[in-house]
Amino acid sequence: MEEKKFDINSLIGFVLLGAIMLWYFYSSQPTPEELAKQKIEQVQDSIQKAQQVVEQPKIVEEKNNNSIIASPTDTLAFAQAQNRLGAFAYSAGLPSAKAQETILENDLLKIKVSNLGGQITEVLIKEFKTYDQKPVYLIKDGNALFNISFATQDNRNLQTKDLYFEPNLTSNGDNQVLSMKLKIAADKYLEYRYEIKPNDYMLDFAIQSQGMDNAINTSQKVNLDWKLKTHRQEKSVKYENQYTELSYTFDGSEFDYMNAMSKGDEEDVENVNYIAFKQQFFSSILLTDEPFEKSTLISKNLVEDEFIDTVYTKQFQALIPLEIKNGSIDYSMNMYYGPTDYDILNSYEGKNLDRVVSLGWGIFRWINKYIFIPLFGFLSSFIGSYGLVIILMTIVVRIFMSPVVYKSYLSSAKMKVLRPEMEEINEKFKGKDNAMKRQQETMALQRKAGVSPLSGCIPALIQMPVFFALFRFFPANIDIRQKGFLWADDLSAYDEVIKLPFNIPFYGDHVSLFPILASIAIFIYMQMTQSQQANMQPPQQEGMPDMQKMMKMMLWISPVMMLFFFNSYASSLSLYYFISNLLTIGIMLVIKHYIIDEDKIHAKIQENKKRPEKKKSAFRERLDTAMKQAQDQQEKQKKKK
Repeated sequence: MEEKKFDINSLIGFVLLGAIMLWYFYSSQPTPEELAKQKIEQVQDSIQKAQQVVEQPKIVEEKNNNSIIASPTDTLAFAQAQNRLGAFAYSAGLPSAKAQETILENDLLKIKVSNLGGQITEVLIKEFKTYDQKPVYLIKDGNALFNISFATQDNRNLQTKDLYFEPNLTSNGDNQVLSMKLKIAADKYLEYRYEIKPNDYMLDFAIQSQGMDNAINTSQKVNLDWKLKTHRQEKSVKYENQYTELSYTFDGSEFDYMNAMSKGDEEDVENVNYIAFKQQFFSSILLTDEPFEKSTLISKNLVEDEFIDTVYTKQFQALIPLEIKNGSIDYSMNMYYGPTDYDILNSYEGKNLDRVVSLGWGIFRWINKYIFIPLFGFLSSFIGSYGLVIILMTIVVRIFMSPVVYKSYLSSAKMKVLRPEMEEINEKFKGKDNAMKRQQETMALQRKAGVSPLSGCIPALIQMPVFFALFRFFPANIDIRQKGFLWADDLSAYDEVIKLPFNIPFYGDHVSLFPILASIAIFIYMQMTQSQQANMQPPQQEGMPDMQKMMKMMLWISPVMMLFFFNSYASSLSLYYFISNLLTIGIMLVIKHYIIDEDKIHAKIQENKKRPEKKKSAFRERLDTAMKQAQDQQEKQKKKK
């Protein structure tokens, strides 16, 4: 038998064959792009198989016996859908059971309504752009939900967001009407009805049911769930988020809102007339003709860091139990998707929608509503530049307020003339034991001279409502949105002149110029008024706080607060305060050098002192009596000691 020897040629052949196989497997391996394509195809195949469960069974007509049957595969799919949806499998078997959308459109809005859920999936506001010049979408990319959840008679819990509606788009004159029906039979359905008018942000909307009492368990709650995550639209996230809030009316005309600066809030409200998911300049509002008996309203802040770019600012939710009357649902409503514009919202009479605009409360809202909005509208009707409109508006306001400034300065001048005599009283009645007597004599002198220290404070208090009204007016004024002036490209946002590579706490990551100018103007104004206020203060008395030191402290605090606080605020607001303080400084200089004559004031005071004192008021009588009793008590204690 021949002995087998090791064959080197065979070994080399096997090695080469193995190398060739390795090279083949490596070279035929799919690229990353091909792998990604395969994954997409697998996902699409899965989606297609899932859709087969709810697709209508294919009907096949056999030629031999003319009978109509369904293929075994389609029969199984329909049986699965029927097992899952019960009576609502009818809707899943219609041709409309597809992820398709119907478009409602006019000159102002473009709205897409999906067959799946019958809900609005996209709202485009045509005439506006975001801060970075992109289209303004209130609803897009799944940020909204309009869903009704209910129990069926056979103990299933279903939600309309998972069910297919059948669309039917028609016209009513110039109006487009879209009927979305969730059917359990040809004549039994739950319907959403949308109607859009030309050149209008308001939609007519209705929820109605017909013949659904045998399918829906009316003994259990039928709940409407309306959600919206608000897209960021403006330059300053902090500023926009501060004016993004959930507001509502109840009991006919009562208005309220949820704290915009809260991290999260939840309220239960009764008899709700409308619910507004309001952003700074855009709103989504659901109105109902018949008030919702109960509503749970939820607001959640989604901005964790105001200096980091974010897609959404807040998440709003309204949970509303729907009433079933006579076995059916019947609600007539409206939907508003559009700008938070006072004139537009106020044009819908009887709906109280103007309250959505953040104009302040009480007297501040009254001033904005009846003075500043008409004044701004009048000036902007013939002036194209909104920056010039703000300046002219500031001049008008300061002219009307100039008598108040004059009154304040006149009181200061009177107190300055009277100050030497008040110092004499302080010298005459020194010490803590004479504090009451010193106060009495000082008040008597001021009364005889016809001077009151409060007369200088009252004009300042009168100006405060105007200050706070304007503080609310400019952030709510959509007319100045994306309107530029000088270096500011948007008067509704901050006027950034320097972008910082870091963030300064309470200041920001940018430098705005108008707040700096406003701070300088305030500093000069307060320096001028410091001496004026010092004259109005009585001489320093023992045991009393040093008002001079407090005023010097405020000289620096106010401008610094303006600098930090307004750096991320609307440049229109800083522009107003800058011009306003410049005008006030000018008015004060005119009053001081050309109107006020201290010699005449002194002569007038001396003349007043010679006149017989007027009869005291009841309040003055009680005050003098109380001070005299306190003084007598003090004298008795002094004698005992």
